[in-house]
Amino acid sequence: MEIVLRSIIMFIILFILVKILGKKQIKNLTLYDYILSITIGSITADAIISVDTPIYDGIIALIVFGFIGYFASLLSYHNHTMEEIIDGEPLVLFENNNFNYTNLEIAKLSVAKVLENCRLKGCFDINELECVILEPSGDISILLKGQSQPVTSKDLKNNIQKSAKKQTVNYLVILDGILNENELKKAKKSVTWLNKFLKEKKQKIEDVALLSIDKNDKVTILCNH
Repeated sequence: MEIVLRSIIMFIILFILVKILGKKQIKNLTLYDYILSITIGSITADAIISVDTPIYDGIIALIVFGFIGYFASLLSYHNHTMEEIIDGEPLVLFENNNFNYTNLEIAKLSVAKVLENCRLKGCFDINELECVILEPSGDISILLKGQSQPVTSKDLKNNIQKSAKKQTVNYLVILDGILNENELKKAKKSVTWLNKFLKEKKQKIEDVALLSIDKNDKVTILCNH
């Protein structure tokens, strides 16, 4: 019976705290928000189950962490520098037709993982990408080049006719300096052809970040710098 009573009390306090701190979707939580959520959850669970510990200890700890979260939110709302410190800042992963390997290393993301996220957002051709940004929430945003962006009502009103560009499959032959022979075969190319192509470009397989071939035999190559 005591645990039931503790559960009801902690639920009410937690409900009030969530209302004060505001709503956020799980996928939009920053690292700071995640740590705060885990800590508050742990305090709540401990206060409910640990019947040997006075419940007011748990309530005090919960209120303290709730106050910290609320105060930090106010600071970040009114001060951009504090917002960057608490939530972090966006990282540019791809720009000017090349990957930013320094930021990729900071984010602990491979080229393959970035391309996977781009495909999930509907971009299958790296040549259509203008910019890729890792947001503080951990989500990845992409900006398509002008000619690859969808037609808007404004374009229609201005009589700017754009035909929907047919997307084609890109075979990822080389990723992060590793050759995928299965992808090479799907592209109907041989290792001999690849070696000749790389020789003309004065590149080695291990120096290539990405090499893709589409069904129209268009080759896209990005090299490590």
